Amino acid sequence: MEGNTLPLAQYLFTRLRQLGVDSLFGVPGDYNLTLLDHVVPSGLKWVGNCNELNAGYAADGYSRIKGIGALVTTFGVGELSAVNAIAGAYAERAPVVHIVGTPMRASQETRSLIHHTFNDGEYQRFDRMQEHVTVAQVALSDHRTAPAEIDRVLLQCLLHSRPVRITIPVDMVSVCVPSVGLTSKIEIPPPVRQPLVEEAALTCVVNRIYGAKKPMILVDGESRAFGTLAQVDQFIKTTGWPTFTTGFGKGLVDETLPNVYGVYTPASKEFVDSCDLVLSFGPHFSNTNTYIFLVRPNDESSILLNPTSVQVNKDIFRDLPVKYFIHQLIQRLDRSKIPSHQHDLVHPSAKSLPAVTPTDLVTQTGGFWRRLSPFFRPGDIVLGETGTPGYGANDFVLPPRTRLFKPVTWLSIGYMLPATLGASHAQWDLIARCEYHDLLAARTILFIGDGSFQMTAQELSTIIHQKLNVIVFLINNDGYTIERCIHGRNQAYNDVARWRYLKAPELFGADTEGEYATRTWEIRTWADFDRVLSDEHLVNGKGLRMVEVFMDRFDAPDVLMKLLEQQVEREKTQ
Repeated sequence: MEGNTLPLAQYLFTRLRQLGVDSLFGVPGDYNLTLLDHVVPSGLKWVGNCNELNAGYAADGYSRIKGIGALVTTFGVGELSAVNAIAGAYAERAPVVHIVGTPMRASQETRSLIHHTFNDGEYQRFDRMQEHVTVAQVALSDHRTAPAEIDRVLLQCLLHSRPVRITIPVDMVSVCVPSVGLTSKIEIPPPVRQPLVEEAALTCVVNRIYGAKKPMILVDGESRAFGTLAQVDQFIKTTGWPTFTTGFGKGLVDETLPNVYGVYTPASKEFVDSCDLVLSFGPHFSNTNTYIFLVRPNDESSILLNPTSVQVNKDIFRDLPVKYFIHQLIQRLDRSKIPSHQHDLVHPSAKSLPAVTPTDLVTQTGGFWRRLSPFFRPGDIVLGETGTPGYGANDFVLPPRTRLFKPVTWLSIGYMLPATLGASHAQWDLIARCEYHDLLAARTILFIGDGSFQMTAQELSTIIHQKLNVIVFLINNDGYTIERCIHGRNQAYNDVARWRYLKAPELFGADTEGEYATRTWEIRTWADFDRVLSDEHLVNGKGLRMVEVFMDRFDAPDVLMKLLEQQVEREKTQ
C-alpha cells in the first residue's frame, strides 16, 4: 500500500477480512494466480482444495458457521465446476462470495479466441449463467468504481444471505484503488420504521397469541440466515410453548430446554394439527424439509415470520425485517396474558431405547442414532449427509451450543464432506478469535454413507493436510440405501464399488505416528459400538479419526423403511 491507495485485490481481500473471513478456499488457475499472490498479505489463510466444486461446498460450510465464506476460482472451467455448490448455497441461504479471475480486458474487448472459452469470442456467457444462482454480480473493469462495486455486492451477500460473484480481470489485480472505503464498515442497514404496517402486524399477531388455547413454535433454518436466533431463543423461553424444529432448523435451538421436542416428523403431525396457533420462525417449506409437505403446518393456524414480512393466514405485512419484528413482539407481549399449553409430549431425552445385546449387529432400528447422543458435547459441529445419516440425525439429542447440518433442499450428495472441511475451519478461526463459546478446542463430526463418500472423498486429504479435528463416521451399507428405499431396491444402479474405506487416510497422506496420527475403527456389533465410542483416542484425539460402521443395505430410519415397505407391496401387485 502506498499513501491512500492499494492494489484492487488487496482491497477486496481486506474487505473479506473485515467481514470475518479468515480462511479462503479455492483452486489455482492461470487467470487467478496473480489474485492469489495477495491472499497472505491480506491476512487470509489459503486453503487449497482438490477441485472447485469441493471449494464451493467448503465455503458454504464455512459461511453457515462464520456468517460469510469465500472461494476463488479461475473463469470458465473453474467457476462452472463450482456452480453446483453456488446454486446449493443460493437455495439454502448460505452467504458465499465467489471470486473469479478472468482474462485481461484487452482479450475480452477484442474477443480473442483463447482457452477456457467456447472459442467464439463471447465472454459474457459465464456472467449470464451465474446470474441465476447469485443474488448480485459485478464484472470489474474500471478502477475508479471498483471499490464501490465490491462494497455493493458484498452488502447484498449479507443482506440476502445468498451467494454473490465478483470477477477481476488479470490485468486489474494490481491496479491501485483508493483505500478510503476501508475506513467504513459494510453493515446491513438498520430497519426503517413503518409505523402503520408495524402496528397492524403487531396487533394482529398479539391478538392471535392471546386468543390461542393450544399454541406452539416451529423453528426453521432461515432463522440462522437472518440472525434471529437470540430473539427466537428468548421467545421460546418466555412463552414456554412446545417447540419443534424442522430438519433445516435442527441444532439452532437448545434441545435441552424442557419445552423443545426435536424435529417435527410425521410422528408428531397429529399433535401439531391439533394446535390452533403455530408460530413459524424462518420457514423454508420445501418438500424435503417437510416430508413431502406432510408436516407443513396448516395455513389457517400459522403465523410465518419471513425475512422481511409477517404472514398471518392470507394477510402479508411487508417491509418488516424479521429480527426487528421479533424484538418488537417480545417487547409488546404482556406475559400475564400469554396462554400456556397443556399436553402429553415426551421430551426426546426421556424416550426409551430398544433392548439390544452386545453380540447383536448394529442397526438403525436398534436405536443407533439415539445412542450416539451422549457422544456429543457443547461446541461440536455435526453433519449428516444426504441419505440415511440425514434422516438418522433427527434422532440426535444435542447438547447446548452444538450446530448440526443435514439435508435440506438442494441435496447434492457428497456436499457434507467438503462442508465439514469448511465448517471445521470456521470453528478454528472462531477459536483463534476467542469467539467460540469460551472453548479452546472443538470437534467437527461427519456422518456420511459409502455412496456419498465416493463423490468427494479426495477432500479428506485437505482435512488431513490442514490438521483439523474431524471425526468421520462412514456408514457402509453397501450402496445407495436411501435410493433403494425409494426405488429399485435390487437394481444395480444403486450399487457402488466396494472400497476399503479405512485405507483412505493412508492413501491421502495421514500421519501414522505423532500428535496428529490418524486412527481408524470398525463397528459391527453393539459391543464394538460401546468400545469404540468410549475410546479416548476417538473422544479426545487430534486430527482425523475415522470409524466405519457396517449396516445392512436395507436398514434405514423409520420414514425410509416405510417407503421400502410400500415398494415391496407395489411389487407384489405388479
